[in-house]
Amino acid sequence: MKIAVIWLGYVWLPLAYHFEKVWHKVVWFDISTKRLEDLKNWIDITREIWEKIKDANILYTNSPEDIKDSEVIIVTVPTPTNANKDPDYTPLLKASETIWKVLKKWQIVVYESTVDPGATEEICLPVLEKFSNLKCPLDFKIGYSPERINPGDKEHTVDKIKKVVAWIDSETLDILTEMYESIISVWIHKASSIKVAEASKIIENTQRDINIAFMNELSMICDRLWINTFDVLEAAWTKWNFLKFTPWLVWWHCIWVDPYYLAQRAIKLWMNPEIILAWRRINDEMPVYTANQVVKMIIKSGKKVEWANILIMWLTFKENVPDFRNSKIWDTIKELKEFWLNIKAIDPYKAFMSDYDYHELNIEKNEVIDEVWNNTYDWIIYAQNHKEFENIDLKEIIWETSILFDIKWKFRKDNFKNYKSL
Repeated sequence: MKIAVIWLGYVWLPLAYHFEKVWHKVVWFDISTKRLEDLKNWIDITREIWEKIKDANILYTNSPEDIKDSEVIIVTVPTPTNANKDPDYTPLLKASETIWKVLKKWQIVVYESTVDPGATEEICLPVLEKFSNLKCPLDFKIGYSPERINPGDKEHTVDKIKKVVAWIDSETLDILTEMYESIISVWIHKASSIKVAEASKIIENTQRDINIAFMNELSMICDRLWINTFDVLEAAWTKWNFLKFTPWLVWWHCIWVDPYYLAQRAIKLWMNPEIILAWRRINDEMPVYTANQVVKMIIKSGKKVEWANILIMWLTFKENVPDFRNSKIWDTIKELKEFWLNIKAIDPYKAFMSDYDYHELNIEKNEVIDEVWNNTYDWIIYAQNHKEFENIDLKEIIWETSILFDIKWKFRKDNFKNYKSL
């Protein structure tokens, strides 16, 4: 079987790698010339399989002609939102347009991108049929199998995650099941329809978003009660069925984007998704809330707010992943700069930052430093648990009067004199 994968990022490069180990005929199509050149030179900026990239016999191409002979074409493009937080199907439509130009009878097109229930058949399929003059399922087939890979997670890798597979007919189901079973060591779940599979994926992230939002709202309540949120949760966790969530800045792209897809689908059905949008609003406000908490505590400490020295640790959207896109810390930085604070930041993945990343994070290149130990700070915001700093001793850089804002709760038991957590 020859397999083509359209767009490989953090999630789907490992997928192509595992397919190549079994089927030996894998084509990766991408419109990014730089990304193609990097991979041809065995450079994986995602660092997901960087140590294995040399062993992968994958054809990297930006020519649609190279995918036309593939029995299966897997679409893995991102699904963002626009400025109004409405679903932006542009990447999906562009990928579908690329496919219809080379689509042949009996090919199978599998979508893995996270979408709202119905999008694959209502948005993608019409593009394939209209311009190719082929009909599904008579001439070609479509399927859906949502991605579930967790970037940076070396335990739950692509070959160990249970896969959901959906199909347009039973013949397609058998082929896709065999294809995914060849690289996955756990069982395949066969969803009853494409729409069911789409819904199952999007509620995974929406459920997490809602639970985290409740914790964030709880932290605001506890703050006004002058009690420690962790103390409350530590007591609640003693009950066996209490879910172990904590307050958190929701930086992961999938968690703060996917709920909007589900919400917009509900609105199209003349429903008001009150819970989804209410909790999403809370999580969207948390980065600014964090910045305001910092400023309030500086004022309460009697220090001068203007030009106070602030150190932010770290900048990526997730721990142990060199990706700065969609990192919600930019909202916090933007708000802090409104008060003329002196911002410095450090991140072990600084070398991976592009000019675009600096712009999106509202931070200058000279504000991202390499060394912190020769400096002292009025305030430290600890934002990510990168493994490079697991044994860090913040007491070396914290003054007696410094304040530590611990977003990740890493130092909650270290007895810092001036400690604050979400």
